[in-house]
Amino acid sequence: MSFSTTRRVEFRDTDAAGIVHFSAFFPMMESAEHEMLRSLGMSVLPKESGEPGVPAVTWPRIAASCVYASAARFEDLLTVTVRVARIGTTSVEYHFRFTRDDCLVADGTMTAVCCRLIHTPPAGGSEPETRLEKTPIPDSIRELLSRHQ
Repeated sequence: MSFSTTRRVEFRDTDAAGIVHFSAFFPMMESAEHEMLRSLGMSVLPKESGEPGVPAVTWPRIAASCVYASAARFEDLLTVTVRVARIGTTSVEYHFRFTRDDCLVADGTMTAVCCRLIHTPPAGGSEPETRLEKTPIPDSIRELLSRHQ
């Protein structure tokens, strides 16, 4: 079962001809991913302690692509459907389908890797440091993501 949301094309998304610029699809994919994660009770950048029952991990992107089928224009209402295409050991691949009135506009993919946020306290007047450490996708999150597979 996939997750769907809608997005109205804004002026900032378009080029001089009023057609959605190719680069605008990537923030739309990211926004749809965030909505899908929130619908599952997760966040792309959780609080340090994590949500109850959901480990504190984050999802940096490692790959993204988009294939365009038809033009979308200023003020079009697009439906963005997100499907979890693959859940690996440490990464998840999403498929995005953009439609307008059931007509295909674009197909995109994005791959994100599961990482723990590591916070290092400041030492000797230095700034605190935050780094990412790749980690296997926890079973509880794997189960949540599989709802949209």
